[in-house]
Amino acid sequence: MKLNELKNKSSKRKKRLGRGIGSGKGKTCGRGHKGQKSRSGVAIKSFEGGQMPLYRRLPKRGFKKIKNTKIALINLSRIQEIINKKKISLSTKINLPNLQKSKLINNKYKKLKLLGFGEIKEKFDFEVNFVSKSAKDKIEKSGGKVTLIK
Repeated sequence: MKLNELKNKSSKRKKRLGRGIGSGKGKTCGRGHKGQKSRSGVAIKSFEGGQMPLYRRLPKRGFKKIKNTKIALINLSRIQEIINKKKISLSTKINLPNLQKSKLINNKYKKLKLLGFGEIKEKFDFEVNFVSKSAKDKIEKSGGKVTLIK
């Protein structure tokens, strides 16, 4: 027995459709009667045979970001204004809870980012989650210190 002598037993003749009622697949060719599904080249998009479609089974998310951490942005100029108005004492560290207690930042924010717009004259210690390079340079130049919280 050789490879070229093997016979394929699984090859079955394909049933020819629409060749008379006696052929077994005549008239409607196994497609039933009328309607969109009986026409050629038409498929009902995302129809799963009456089962609840995938796009309706999954939860709605809308346009909101999944990772939606609320970060408060504050510039050095704003901090200098706060210091000038004496809303924060010079001895305290500037961090998110202190700014929220003094009602300078809304309570909805979970993290704080310090930005470098403006100048700062006093020496301060900052506890922030994020800091820009320019802000860090300006604070260290004035004699302050920045510590990052994770």
